[in-house]
Amino acid sequence: MKKIFTILALICIGMKGFSQQDSTTQKKDSVMHHHHGKDWNHWDEWDKEDHHGMMPPWPMPPHWRNNHVKPSNISTNWLILDLGFTNYNDKSNYAGTTMQTFAPGSQPYWFTLNTKKSVDVNIWLFMQRLNVYKHVINLKYGLGIELNNYRYQTNIKYLTNPTEVVMDTITYTKNKLAADYATIPLMINFNFTPSLREGFGVSVGISAGYLYSSRQKLISNQFGKHKTFNTLDLDPWKLSWIAEVQLGPLKLYGSLATKTMYNNQGPDQTPYTFGLRFSNW
Repeated sequence: MKKIFTILALICIGMKGFSQQDSTTQKKDSVMHHHHGKDWNHWDEWDKEDHHGMMPPWPMPPHWRNNHVKPSNISTNWLILDLGFTNYNDKSNYAGTTMQTFAPGSQPYWFTLNTKKSVDVNIWLFMQRLNVYKHVINLKYGLGIELNNYRYQTNIKYLTNPTEVVMDTITYTKNKLAADYATIPLMINFNFTPSLREGFGVSVGISAGYLYSSRQKLISNQFGKHKTFNTLDLDPWKLSWIAEVQLGPLKLYGSLATKTMYNNQGPDQTPYTFGLRFSNW
């Protein structure tokens, strides 16, 4: 699985670099004349339609050539990769009947996570940006999968039929709960620099995810690797508040679920994620 994520990351980064290089090459080839002493801002006054597609007779600054784009009403970004961390706000009542039925004898430390190894990987098949107002306000939506991996520090084990969590006597070198969702995000995008490829903007909205796979993965010296595929009383639906920030080439994302990731018979643990987004915009 780690090799797959690494390959996907390299593909996305390579596609991004190729698209930027190709765009830059086309712009460089289209520059026909260079007369110094002109104001760079004169480029904005040049109408290519009135000049039969010809470029202006004054030079463009290098940073403008590489980063400037003409925004379209609908733009599509394919194969976006998110790499980050996942965690949850645990508000479970461990003294209550519900929690003691789900995990007899449990205490808050049972579900403590190794935050450095609780990773979030999202693979978006596509995202589209639809112009609403002067390319500054846009509607942004897409389709992809979210892979949330919660790495426990303790030796808790999920039993099935019915679901129950116990503290095992075996010491696990790896104890992970994985929850995978097919997700549709919907956001309002505020693009403060619509004419720049790597500009500045924010997006806020909500996403709806459907749980298509969940499992616990255990590794121990005694029994090796073992996986338990089951719903584990996780809620099949996840609604989350989502946001992203673009700071030039740097893109950040985050999400916060609207409620616990378990159904009514499980803990009150509300997941959240944050990390880096590798995309063209």
